[in-house]
Amino acid sequence: MRVLFTSAEVDPFAKVGGLADVVGSLPRALRTEGIDARVIMPFYRTIDPGRFNIMHVFRFQLARPTGTTDVDVYTTTHNGVPIYFIKAWPFFGEESKVYSHFDWDMPRFIFFSQACVAAADAMRHEIDWFPDVVHTHDWHTGLIPFLISHRRRAGDHWLPVGTMVTIHNMAYQGDHAGGWLFELNIPGREEHPELSARGLTDNLLAIALAYSDIITTVSPRYAVEIQYPYMGFGLDGLLRTRMSDLRGILNGIDMEEWNPETDPNLVSNFNADNFREKRAPNKRQLQIDCGLETRPDIPVIGMVTRLVWQKGIDMAIPALRWLLSSVNCQFILLGSGEPEYETQLSRLGSDFGWKARTFIGYNAAVAQRIYGGCDLFLMPSHYEPCGVGQMIAMRFGALPVVRETGGLADTVVNYDDGDAERGTGFSFQWEEPEAILNTLRWAITTFHDRPDAWQRMQERAMRTDLSWNKSAREYKVLYEEAAARHRL
Repeated sequence: MRVLFTSAEVDPFAKVGGLADVVGSLPRALRTEGIDARVIMPFYRTIDPGRFNIMHVFRFQLARPTGTTDVDVYTTTHNGVPIYFIKAWPFFGEESKVYSHFDWDMPRFIFFSQACVAAADAMRHEIDWFPDVVHTHDWHTGLIPFLISHRRRAGDHWLPVGTMVTIHNMAYQGDHAGGWLFELNIPGREEHPELSARGLTDNLLAIALAYSDIITTVSPRYAVEIQYPYMGFGLDGLLRTRMSDLRGILNGIDMEEWNPETDPNLVSNFNADNFREKRAPNKRQLQIDCGLETRPDIPVIGMVTRLVWQKGIDMAIPALRWLLSSVNCQFILLGSGEPEYETQLSRLGSDFGWKARTFIGYNAAVAQRIYGGCDLFLMPSHYEPCGVGQMIAMRFGALPVVRETGGLADTVVNYDDGDAERGTGFSFQWEEPEAILNTLRWAITTFHDRPDAWQRMQERAMRTDLSWNKSAREYKVLYEEAAARHRL
């Protein structure tokens, strides 16, 4: 089984969000299951060819209504996975950012979809490799299933190729693409009755949902949530017509990369067997680095997040103000995003300077020290398709405090005061600051009053299987199903 992943971002080459983490790690797990998984992505200017040993493979010409474009394909192998890079002026090769702005991102990623299909054609001749399934991700490559469906009509070598789209975040859809699709002479979307009837022929994610053989999203809970208006963002009706083809498969994390036993950013490495003795120095060092009082008996709440509405920052700020005003605890945040939230959190850090620190921006080493040193990890998201932070926190022995939604509900088992042998974190349902405040108070009370139960909960969290192994096996079954639909 040969599977070609197409994605706008792939860790470690270019990363903005969780999409890069998935495409950077899932193919590696698939290869251990016997799947010949490969990845194709844009060649952004910030990708260092020397660092990753990236070499030129071949060049082809892509004929488009606006002219013929020379496309160069480069390659490297990362963690055993062949990665291919598309460079073509002016779309990719000079841009330093993964995403720029609508008027430029739209034609860039429409071109990228066209180039991916053409590159697969060229790979068939140049390196004797051609996919059985093309796995697209989010709206950036949403046009590909539609383009492949047209190639199947021609009866050529694309006829047996299956397609799959994974929804990483339903809120981002690549809508209003009609002008670019018209200019590039990409007709036929109006032939699909659901797209036409719902006025979605210019929405790239909707096109992917309509034309892909299989639709997946990144957690079972999120697969249910996006079928309703609140989290469907206008596509829930279309999605309900494809319910039989929709699957929710939980994301994993790379257990070797996210490993407190080997992480060089920690002052004391530890595992699920020895964390009771060896994790404490990391908390102490985190407090020292942040200029906070170095006391093991004060619970430290950590956050590593994008500062956007989705992440529940609007609810967290008042809750944290109330908490810091009335409870003996410490708070450390690392993140960036909307200026309003950056300003409010910076003010929070200065107003409670003796017990709170807020770092605006991102630093991987600081993030790891927060995961490895804090007691509680706060993720109060309004919605969370899967989430990575809570899984990394669990791996590093920090207990998550999460809203019960999406992948947060699927990964964090709520602590039960009546059953000390149950739970890997604390969760709440209501989208209100009071819910966050009361849950944090409950968690802090547990920290102080039930230390043995707390440590058993830490151990359960650290021993939870958060790897890609189970998910890779589920994807393998779906690839077989997608390919079988078009076998001659």
